[in-house]
Amino acid sequence: MDKKIKVTFRNQDVYEFDEGITYEKISQTFKKYYDYDILAAKVDNYIVDLSDTLKKKCNIDFYDRSSSLGNSIYTRSAVFILILAIKNILGDVELTTENSINNGVYCTIDKPILNEKVLKQIYNEMKNIVNQNYIFTKLSVSRMDAIKYFKKLNKLDKANVLKYISNTYINLYRINDIYDYFYGKMAYSTSQIKDFELTYIKKNGFVISVPSVDDPSIVSNYVHHEKMFNKFEEYGNWGKILGIRNAADLNRVVSESRVSEIVNLAEAHYDSQLAKIAEDIYNSKKDIKLVLLAGPSSSGKTTTAKKLSVYLRSQGFITHSIELDNYFTDLDKRALDANGNPDFESINALDVDLFNKNLSDLLEGKRVNLPTFNFILGKREYNNKYLQLGEKDIIVVEGLHALNDELTMSINKDQKYKIYIGPLTQLNIDNHSYIHTSDVRKLRRIVRDSKTRGYGAKETLERWPDVQLGERENIFKFQDNVDTVVNSSLIYEIGVLKTYVEPLLFNVSEDDKEYPEALRLINFLRNFLPIPSDDVPNDSVLREFIGGSCFKS
Repeated sequence: MDKKIKVTFRNQDVYEFDEGITYEKISQTFKKYYDYDILAAKVDNYIVDLSDTLKKKCNIDFYDRSSSLGNSIYTRSAVFILILAIKNILGDVELTTENSINNGVYCTIDKPILNEKVLKQIYNEMKNIVNQNYIFTKLSVSRMDAIKYFKKLNKLDKANVLKYISNTYINLYRINDIYDYFYGKMAYSTSQIKDFELTYIKKNGFVISVPSVDDPSIVSNYVHHEKMFNKFEEYGNWGKILGIRNAADLNRVVSESRVSEIVNLAEAHYDSQLAKIAEDIYNSKKDIKLVLLAGPSSSGKTTTAKKLSVYLRSQGFITHSIELDNYFTDLDKRALDANGNPDFESINALDVDLFNKNLSDLLEGKRVNLPTFNFILGKREYNNKYLQLGEKDIIVVEGLHALNDELTMSINKDQKYKIYIGPLTQLNIDNHSYIHTSDVRKLRRIVRDSKTRGYGAKETLERWPDVQLGERENIFKFQDNVDTVVNSSLIYEIGVLKTYVEPLLFNVSEDDKEYPEALRLINFLRNFLPIPSDDVPNDSVLREFIGGSCFKS
């Protein structure tokens, strides 16, 4: 008689299943609680493949594509299907997942044979693979055997990244007749990955789009953001020149003791963007008096605004910083957010009329007494902080709503220069495993929150979904309405962040609901060698997060 094991679903109802049954079989009992196909299981707060088997009493829950983690699994599985489809249609062609973009992934192939007709063939083959209902088979293999296998196939990106991790065994996944290495879980079968689109971009590049967490019911039409796309591509080309495209390339630089060289090059590349902006403003035929800078959380807005001010001063401008926080409405008059707390996120939390009046008066040459917001009292104050602009004076404003035209509705557009900033990393783990830009920002924020606010990684991870919601509502939709994009990514930074953030992630308890995400980030960081912060200059954007910046906040 088969041994029965008790399983508690969502810490409430208790069920019994046979020992050794797969979680995929167990998931059939609970699929009515989910809107989409179940992709993975959470067993005692650990994420496991549905092909894994029940061994002991446990608490269980599941993920579908409507969750952040489930969406990552869905995307990763779609990429694996894409790899197989390309092999079936084009033969020995290498795919590279370049970067995340617009609810999808921008990909390239290494031969100039792509066009819309070929891409349609690949799409149809993907649909065929989905209909074949192949199982994503997981195999635990010796790391050294995996390295030999990938070297034999000339997949040196994978062989080299495995060289730098310490695991004795690793997991490979197989669909049909190909094996691959990914640093995250896969779906159970190809039939679960029904919804995706391929959009031809140019030459050998295209985007694979999947349903988003915001609307998991459909694949939204790909929207091409030209300035953002070009900045990603620019950074990718720069990485190629340096010979650093993935984690293994960066690890090689570390092992060869060439960190200081790469740090200097990365900092110079970042600074060159700001120098060019200052030069463009100086040479502009417009009467630019207001520089507006915004980006998602942990983009490095503060350091970028202050360094840009330095470059503007080098062009002969006199710069002044105005902080949007000082235009908050009084707390007792503030609208409440969805959680019943005073709203600090929406533009309605600001006295937009006062801000516009102050700006208009300043641009007319008037002397203005600027407000200061007292966060202790929750009220706006006036402390004789007067400002009057001269001919070469320019105002720099950075903040959540800086790109929203409603914030500066009374100012002529020819007097404004708008900048979107974000860490648009082009560094991959290997050719098939890209790094999501939000992961870099998340690591930065965990470190900064620990240093400046006393938060643990648990608290930062707990708040992150709300942070992302605010970004989607207040920042991302304005990214096309800018004069330029600044990439604040530093090609070496994950190695530095690892030394700070890893201990904080290990402090997240196995019982915390944030533990699966903390563990995912720990496993992600295992692909990178640690880099000491000694060579990071004190004016680096990275110092905004790890400490030691020469710019006062």
